[in-house]
This record gives sequence, C-alpha cells and structure tokens, in this order.
Amino acid sequence: MGTVIQVRVPSRSDKLIGSLQPKSQPVLQVPVHTILPTIHEVDIFSFFQPVLPHIQMLWELVLAGEPIVVMASSPTISANTVQALISMIWPLKFCTDHRPYFTIHDAEFKEYTTRTQAPPPVILGVTNPFFAKTLQHWPHIIRVGELPNGASSKGFNKLKKGGNLKTLDSKPGVYTRYKVFLNKDKTILKRLAKGIQTRRPVEVQSAMLRRHLLELTQSFMIPLERYVASLMPLQRNISPHKGPPVLSPFEVEEFLKTLEHSGPQLTSGLKGDWIGLYRKFFKSQNFEGWYNSRQREVNQKLQALHLEAICNSDLMGWIRDKQEVEVVDLVLRLREKMASAINNQIPVTRPVIDKLQSHLEGIVQSLPEDLRSVLKTNL
Repeated sequence: MGTVIQVRVPSRSDKLIGSLQPKSQPVLQVPVHTILPTIHEVDIFSFFQPVLPHIQMLWELVLAGEPIVVMASSPTISANTVQALISMIWPLKFCTDHRPYFTIHDAEFKEYTTRTQAPPPVILGVTNPFFAKTLQHWPHIIRVGELPNGASSKGFNKLKKGGNLKTLDSKPGVYTRYKVFLNKDKTILKRLAKGIQTRRPVEVQSAMLRRHLLELTQSFMIPLERYVASLMPLQRNISPHKGPPVLSPFEVEEFLKTLEHSGPQLTSGLKGDWIGLYRKFFKSQNFEGWYNSRQREVNQKLQALHLEAICNSDLMGWIRDKQEVEVVDLVLRLREKMASAINNQIPVTRPVIDKLQSHLEGIVQSLPEDLRSVLKTNL
C-alpha cells in the first residue's frame, strides 16, 4: 500500500471539564516507521528561507489578519507556504480565510482581483503569472521561488515596496509598505544563519524557528488570557437562587492599562510598540474568533458551576413557601439545564446530572397530583 497513516479523530468530550471519558475500543495497531505529530505540519524553515529576514514581520501580518498573496513556482510550494504562514501564530487559531492554491477558476476570482474595494483579509497562494498583474494592488505580496538545498537567503534581505511587482520575473522577496510594530529579533536570525553555514539539519532549523514563533505568540497572548480570567465572577458569588453569571465585557482600554505591569515584556525581550500591535490585533478576525471561543468556554464553565451550586442547595426547603407557578417554572428550568448537561453543552460530571435528576423527581413529587401527572409525562 505504500504509506499507511493511523489517526485518532478527536472527540467532543476530550476537552470537557470533568466529563467521563468513554471506554476506548481496541484499535488495530499498524507498525509505523515515522510518527507525525500532525499531518498539517510543514517544514517551515525551508519554505520561509527565501524571506527569513522578514519572519517577524510576517508573524505580525498573520496575527493581524492582513491580506497576503503568496506567489510561488508550483502548487506544492504555494500550498505549503500558505500552511506555514497560518501555523506561525499557533496555538492561536487562524480565523480568517486562506486558499493554499487559488486559481482563476475559483468563484471569488472577481471579488479578489477587483480594485474597487480593499482586498479581504485572506491569504492566497497562487502560481499563475497572470496574478502578478491582477493582484498587484494587494498590500502584502510574498514571492517564493525555488531554492536549492543549502542556498543562502542573503539576496532577499532587502524589503521591496508594495506595488513594485510589475514584471513576471520579479525576484523572490516580500513586497509591502507595512511598518512593523516590534523590533527585529536578530538572535534567532543569527542562529538560523549559523545553522545554514554549518549545514544543520532542516528538521532542527524548523524546530528552532517554530519554537521561537510559539514563544512569541505565547508572550502576546498571555496578557490577554490573564485579563479574560480577571473578568470571571468569583465562585463564591455564584448563587443557586439567581441566574447563571456571565463573563464581564472585554474593555480594550482597561486591558491596555494592564500592560504596564503585566504585559508581554515579562516573557519576551523584544522591544517595540506592543500597544499598537494589540490595537491592530483587536480589529482582526483572529481576535474576534479567539475572544468568542474564550467567552463560550468561560460561560460554559460558569454554567457548570451554577448547576453544581443548584445541586448542592436545599431546593426542597426553597419551594416550601413558593406558589405552584414558581415551582413549575423551576422544574422547567431545571429540565432545560439537565438536557444541556446530557448533550454536553454544560460540562458537568455524571454524578451532578444524577443529583439534578433526583432533585427534579423530589420537586415534582411535592406538587398536587394533577400537576404531577402532567409533568411526569415528560420527565
């Protein structure tokens, strides 16, 4: 068969807090010679070597969700370079659109080549020389050519101004008028350059570069994660007799005030306009996607804590002096919460669900027989 890839498809329950993991079924183990951490991981050093001096600027462009065109000599180089670009900001998820191999036959061809509106926040990979003219107005163009093994990237150190890509034989490089916010990290460039001279394996070069980008992204995201954590209400303030709390709104100016004492300078030695970079990031779909995901995760956690507070409260004592309509309303709300928990929309353990079921049965049993019979039919 040539190549056999054995994979495990992640389950929705993998990341649920406190969820019971289903018993795993025996899987046929296939002998393998190489273990790939992911089928999407590419050799980022080889594909970025032509534009290596601008690697930090590319990181900023991808982070901010800027429109980028990759012009390559083959579909393989085009697709892998685009894939390498969107992986630069990992573990932050790239939330804008990307087309590893875009052609004139794609449905968005007219939309992406028109000059009547600004290019959308998309990363395109192209090989057709026709695009050198039709996409000339895009603000950031990366020209990647064939590089023989061990070739030097010395000739690509100079940044070209955007709009200069007018000929089909333009040299490899980055064509943009973008001004970086952060100072260039020369240390990683020197280490990679030394690796080229000493013929260090490309796998090691890629690992070094990926580690550098990972630490850079983490330094950028840690203050954001810390600020979001501060927006969570305290657990002691979660009351079973009130609605579930939600995450407080994200205030940009309040977050920026925290950077002076707990900003990325604590984990990164890079100097520059971090605040300006954050402001640009806040306007991108990457921030919107990250924040929506974190908001959803935090609100699910708060829902779970609220449900646990309900289960640990004396519901039977609470309903003693309540009207029947209030008790029925409580039953309906508890049923809705239990359905969400069973469907993994609220991440709680099975004992919590069982306890909630017991509360429901006890409350329904305390009602008059006519109401009890109506509610029991759907319990």
